[in-house]
Amino acid sequence: MNRRELLQRTALVFGGTLLGAESILAKNVDWDQFDNLPDDSSAIGLFSKAQVKMLNEIAETIIPATDIPGAKAAKTGQFMAVMVSDCYEPANQTLFVEGLAKIDAESVKRYGKKFMKLSAAMRTDLLTELDSEQKAFQKNKAKETPSHYFRVIKDLAIWGYFTSEIGATQALRFIEFPGRYTTEDYQRGQHSYSAG
Repeated sequence: MNRRELLQRTALVFGGTLLGAESILAKNVDWDQFDNLPDDSSAIGLFSKAQVKMLNEIAETIIPATDIPGAKAAKTGQFMAVMVSDCYEPANQTLFVEGLAKIDAESVKRYGKKFMKLSAAMRTDLLTELDSEQKAFQKNKAKETPSHYFRVIKDLAIWGYFTSEIGATQALRFIEFPGRYTTEDYQRGQHSYSAG
């Protein structure tokens, strides 16, 4: 299974829970652009070169490299830039771009410097606090109120990573199917399964 099929299928599963999923299914998206994402040394769609690099660092903070490559190696920042630029409705694009500015503003407020100048530990602390904030916001928000900006960014980072080749085949245990029916025992601590 290639990435475009995985994106389309997961968009169906997520339905309206992932910002933009409903518009992705309604639009005629050029899925081939997700197979050959550019490096983060140039602007992509609505995002400047600096913003694409910031998206990669945010994603890498959420899903860091361990013995498995992290979000930056999977070009998750570039995925996010293409997805928001080409698939999101204008109001959702604005929410996302303004969210990046809010992360920088929150970083300056707490640490006196922008997100990209923070140490890895500071980035983790900041995003952990923003994650707690978004969880409280989501719990109490009215249905028609847009999601918290960090929820939108985090969801797209996770989706981008786990639909990448790295995420689907190295972070998850990959079993090609359809194939013969077998059972696989799960041992505590093993990676989850991905199917293709």
